[in-house]
Amino acid sequence: MKFLIKRDVIAIGASTGGTEAILKVVRNFPADMPGVVITQHMPPKFTDMYAQRLNGILAMEVREAKHGDILHPGLMLIAPGGMQMRLVRIGSTYSVSVTEEEKVNGHAPSVDVLFHSVATAAGEHAIGVILTGMGADGARGIKHMRDSGAYTIGQDEKSCVVYGMPKEAYLLDGVTDQADLDTIPLLIGKALGRTGLI
Repeated sequence: MKFLIKRDVIAIGASTGGTEAILKVVRNFPADMPGVVITQHMPPKFTDMYAQRLNGILAMEVREAKHGDILHPGLMLIAPGGMQMRLVRIGSTYSVSVTEEEKVNGHAPSVDVLFHSVATAAGEHAIGVILTGMGADGARGIKHMRDSGAYTIGQDEKSCVVYGMPKEAYLLDGVTDQADLDTIPLLIGKALGRTGLI
């Protein structure tokens, strides 16, 4: 009998068209979902406004991440514009490191920075989702996640505003499944052993 792996962390990365794509994926997440970390390419201040917007819609608590925040079920953290966010594991606890650093792949926050850290900190206990966006940021990171045992999903070409980041991830063999925005929540639910996540 194959036992379901416990998935503690959901990591999502996006760029162009990502604000609405993320909302579509997470809109119906229940309040007891595993902790979610998100990097959406956005300038400073806009990430906080986006977090407030999501917080007013979702059952989960959503806020812009601050250095040292503990990630727990029911909490969604958005990487602040102009900063780099990483997942850190100490014992059985996850927290985030938020630091002012150079851009990676031309971005701060960078999806690759987040995904590489999730691969290292959570390994097979994570789910990675790469959504619409220009360029290749996140492709190598989600490949690292998949190689570390994580379940990974890439948005398909048809539902993307820009099929750049998910395409590069797919070409690197970084995604377990490709799917549209309506199907991605179902795949996440399946990986968590839940049903009805749409």
